[in-house]
Amino acid sequence: MAGHSQFKNIMHRKGKQDAQRAKIFSKLSREITVAAKAGLPDPSANSRLRLAIQNARAENLPKDNIERAIKKASGGDADSYETIRYEGYGPGGVAVIVEALTDNRARTAPNVRSYFAKHGGNMGETGSVSFMFVKVGEIVYPKAKATADAMLDAAIEAGADDAVSDDVHTITCAFESIGEVSSALAAKFGDAETVKIVWKPNVMAPVDFEKAESLMKLVDVLDEDDDVQNVFTNADIPDDVMEKLNA
Repeated sequence: MAGHSQFKNIMHRKGKQDAQRAKIFSKLSREITVAAKAGLPDPSANSRLRLAIQNARAENLPKDNIERAIKKASGGDADSYETIRYEGYGPGGVAVIVEALTDNRARTAPNVRSYFAKHGGNMGETGSVSFMFVKVGEIVYPKAKATADAMLDAAIEAGADDAVSDDVHTITCAFESIGEVSSALAAKFGDAETVKIVWKPNVMAPVDFEKAESLMKLVDVLDEDDDVQNVFTNADIPDDVMEKLNA
């Protein structure tokens, strides 16, 4: 019976992973469709589409899915999505920014508000926490691509603001110049792991294990919503607390 239970647990985990993978693919496809619809369906002439495709490839989204998402943008059946940002506070006073792509505000807003309320937070007005963040371009390369000094030199030459090397090389730049910077780095190092526009906190909120655990539940339920594309926080979680959360 123990073996049977173990098998069921493995299958449950695999099923959950498959469902998460399908959800990620769906969100990536949606971003590609929206990007293609907002500009030209040619990634060489549409920087947002180019970045969306690059990130989709980094997550191993099949080529057929990418092409289908682009074609959908020019078809009459393409849904009309809008980008919306929600802001609020999570457990421990942690600032939370939620980016969504939705075809129905009347569905998305109440859902996001309920997630905050059920997990020890509260949703505020637009601008209520974003002043604690700065919107930047973030480009990530594997550590093996170059030495820290070589990556920093290349990043500055490409027009980036900084490059921090730890487990990976993380390059930051003005979000308006992310296309130019990523293209210059790609010419030198090849495609990056990810090229994204992110909300980088400039004020951090330290949290203990209990608050961090509640916060992660909020982030998880937000991530699970089909309309939510990205979630950013200013939580400062110590390494030992993160180890306990991931145990």
